[in-house]
Amino acid sequence: MNALTQMAWPAALAIAWVFGEVANRWLSLPRISAYGIAGFAMASSQGGFLGDPSGEPVARLADFAFTLILFEMGYRVNLQWLRHNRWLGATSVIEATGTFAAVFLVAQAFAVPQTPALLLAALAMSTSPAAVLRVANDTHSAGQVTERVLHLTAFNSILAVIAFKAVIGYWVLESAGSVYQAIWHSLVVLIVSGCIGALFGVAVPGLLRLTRNPDHNPTVAFAIAALLLTALTHTLNFSPLLAALTFGMVARHRRIVLTQAQRNFGVLGDLLTVLLFVFVAASLEWRHVTTGIWLALAVIAARLVVKTAATTLLARPSGTGWRKGWLTGLAMMPMSVFVILLLEQTRHLHSGMLDDVAGIAAIVLLLEIIGPIVTQQALRLAGETQRREDR
Repeated sequence: MNALTQMAWPAALAIAWVFGEVANRWLSLPRISAYGIAGFAMASSQGGFLGDPSGEPVARLADFAFTLILFEMGYRVNLQWLRHNRWLGATSVIEATGTFAAVFLVAQAFAVPQTPALLLAALAMSTSPAAVLRVANDTHSAGQVTERVLHLTAFNSILAVIAFKAVIGYWVLESAGSVYQAIWHSLVVLIVSGCIGALFGVAVPGLLRLTRNPDHNPTVAFAIAALLLTALTHTLNFSPLLAALTFGMVARHRRIVLTQAQRNFGVLGDLLTVLLFVFVAASLEWRHVTTGIWLALAVIAARLVVKTAATTLLARPSGTGWRKGWLTGLAMMPMSVFVILLLEQTRHLHSGMLDDVAGIAAIVLLLEIIGPIVTQQALRLAGETQRREDR
């Protein structure tokens, strides 16, 4: 029995990878959507052979995988573009805050209590960097819509973390009555996480320069640094998500270049991507999905309307056409991986947080499967993908 348990995750990854390749080749589905379907089907709550992954070492590997993705996402953010195009930053703020307000009102209309409604609204602000970046890499997408999607995803992920931590601080204050604990779990965590990421962003390129050959395989150095960053922030109960994004953005501006071949961290990134999407889907239970399905559909619709409306209406001021603005908002549909791993970080505060946020399981499952498909189609309609998507 112990041998079968030890074989569960390696077997699950092999099955998910095969299913992803078949679905991509024969149905033109994004591989990550297929990984999600396979992971959900193999979870023990659906009668499969994978147990609860949250307490296993695989959870830390999933965190590491997401840290690598967030680092790459942050690395692709060009802050100079933001300085020259202020409307891009304004678009991010407007679509994220608009999403927060719309989802909160929808949750209240479904009689969701205030604090879970605020948590749901904060989570809905985000777009999943893992899904967007993976689809862009798999389709070899490049162009104005692709770059806008990547930048807006990075920005609203940061805003979502800030809003989420603020709500957690409010929840701690409401439940424990401690102002100190509320400030610690919100403001202090945000500031220290950002500082740790910035420190890594300065230190790692500096260390590479000391080798007198900064362009020689920096990928390994960044991967090791991401592993260390994940362990450090988890141990100290800070935010690895915010730290990783900051690490990537600061590292980019330290002039260390990742070549085209090093994007997605090569074979390591491919393997960890399979594990990440299987892990997220295996964390869900069918009973939670069915319980909140109507709320989930309402939230998904409200979120999609706000994001596409904001990117479309602000397209001309930010330097693009309305059609590309609309496709940008459409491509920002995924949010699953970001949500689950952000909630995982609250387990030391409240083990039932996922259960408390009504409808979140249904939202995650639907958007893990449908979200990447919508992103892929939006990038294709923008004419920015290469038809041959096989590596």
